[in-house]
Amino acid sequence: MNPALPWPRWLACLALLGCALPRPGLAETLLVGPTAPSLTLAEALAKAADGDTIALMPGVYEGQQGVVTQQRLTIRAVAERPQLRAKGPLAERKAILVVRGGEVTVENLEFRGARAEDANGAGIRHERGKLTVRESVFLDNEVGILTGNDESAELVVEDSEFGLAPRIEGGLHHLLYVGRIGRFTLRGSRFYSGFEGHLVKSRARESRIAYNLIYDGEEGEASYEIDLPNGGLAWVVGNVIGQGAKGRNPVMVAFGAEGNAWPTSGLYLAHNTMVGNPWPPSWFVRVFKDRLPAATEVKLINNVTLGLGMLSPFTEGEFRGNVWALRRRALNNIYALDFGLTEASGWRGSAQPAGHGGGQSLQPTAQFKLPRGTQPITPPKAWSPGAMQ
Repeated sequence: MNPALPWPRWLACLALLGCALPRPGLAETLLVGPTAPSLTLAEALAKAADGDTIALMPGVYEGQQGVVTQQRLTIRAVAERPQLRAKGPLAERKAILVVRGGEVTVENLEFRGARAEDANGAGIRHERGKLTVRESVFLDNEVGILTGNDESAELVVEDSEFGLAPRIEGGLHHLLYVGRIGRFTLRGSRFYSGFEGHLVKSRARESRIAYNLIYDGEEGEASYEIDLPNGGLAWVVGNVIGQGAKGRNPVMVAFGAEGNAWPTSGLYLAHNTMVGNPWPPSWFVRVFKDRLPAATEVKLINNVTLGLGMLSPFTEGEFRGNVWALRRRALNNIYALDFGLTEASGWRGSAQPAGHGGGQSLQPTAQFKLPRGTQPITPPKAWSPGAMQ
């Protein structure tokens, strides 16, 4: 409760949030606003106890940032999404929001414009613990979300948006950069308009990347669309993955480029739709097998590749049900972000069940839905290759 708020506004906020008056020993909701006399984000973070919720009113929050030290905390919007716009030094010179540890949830916030002296200014810097980010937007940051290298940490990103990497030559700014943490899950999210860096980069022991639109777009100039540089176990299922017209690298998905960091590695790509550029030819999946454990398993199943290029040359593994077309007419309308198969493609209903890989089912249960999110799939009588059933 913030007694500095005028009574009618404070009462209205409580009614909207469905909150009761705080009582000893029970979690509270602290209301934050973009201007005085409301609490600032930093003030709310200093006051909040474990289990509390920090709720942000709509508006633009210029230069508001903070550090999460609680073991359990939720930070979310009251209603329409507020925008946290970086201005001046970032929290700890790292990010708009620094998460030190614990179990933290961020919902329906926008992070924009993070810049730091080390060129790694992030919307969120996740250092330890489990962080869940839902329905949030990261635009024009040097890095949207950047994690540390705590092997016990976990990051979950759902139904969110990352885009507009800064146009800084030599900056190598990634839209989402996951360090050597234990587990990373990415679902129902959209990535676009990178520049030199990668759209998604994960060094995690386990990476689950499913039902996303990772498509650089006409203005995009990213390097890899997905980079998994240290191997680990990676499940890449049901995504639309596409290069930008001015992309900086012909490789779309890279696995093991910087050498092994985990005792077990395996790459499992199933039911992805991958759209390359007319020129130069695309290298849809590059596996650096010589830099990974000898027992590394690779399965590429029921993927659709469009454009001049090769799926994964010089790679040994299980390859089945993958289809290729030179022309983009096999898809409905990529310019309208409709990546469903046309009836004329001849591929509808042509796929066999994807089976399992790395102890996980590779059969999709959902597909990406614009503008962000997923919709469930009712298992068809016969599966089609690609991300869209």
